[in-house]
Amino acid sequence: MTTRSRHPWTEEDRATVARLYPDANTERLAAHLGRSPRSIYQQAEAMGLKKSPEYFVGGGGSRWLPGDPRSLLVDGPTRFTRAHTPWNKGMKGLDIGGKATRFRKGHKPQTTLPVGDYRLNPDGHLQRKIGEASGNNSKRWRCVAELVWVEANGPLPAGCIVVFKPGQFTNALEQITLDRVECVTRAENLRRNSAHRHGPEMSKLYQLKGAITRQVNRINQEAQEARDTAAP
Repeated sequence: MTTRSRHPWTEEDRATVARLYPDANTERLAAHLGRSPRSIYQQAEAMGLKKSPEYFVGGGGSRWLPGDPRSLLVDGPTRFTRAHTPWNKGMKGLDIGGKATRFRKGHKPQTTLPVGDYRLNPDGHLQRKIGEASGNNSKRWRCVAELVWVEANGPLPAGCIVVFKPGQFTNALEQITLDRVECVTRAENLRRNSAHRHGPEMSKLYQLKGAITRQVNRINQEAQEARDTAAP
């Protein structure tokens, strides 16, 4: 049986490990010292060495050792030193000129419509711009139908919306009048939309199914309460 000869650690070897291990690729460091990566790890652990944060951030697997022209471990014309000061330190953002063509503070795109103008929303409802407030789109645009109702009746009650009466929908400004619109709860509007989407027959079936489900749940609950009462 062949016994592999030991390769004792010298002070020079330990000094090399202490200097390079935190930032060097371990496999390349092992090759540089003529040792196995495992022996490098063991020696580093014995010396209390760990990889530096820069090693992980900078992708330590691609670092080179001294002697290689691409080395990041030796000083050179392409390496940033610890005392290096970035050229843009203290700047807010990158300033490379071109101020004449920048958007000024408060700039509005050419497509921005003025307050009081009208547009159609994706559902085809006519809306009027009421302000320039930032945030939710509803702070700038409101349906004309809602504005007509609010002008006549005051603020909307909580949980309510303004809709067109059945068969009265229009997006022609002059035709959106108070007699065409009404204020309903969101629940009522949901029921109407369900009937419109599925038809009155299916809507009635959904309502019947809901009523039956509620009755079944009530009966089951009463039966469970009776069993709990009868239990010793």
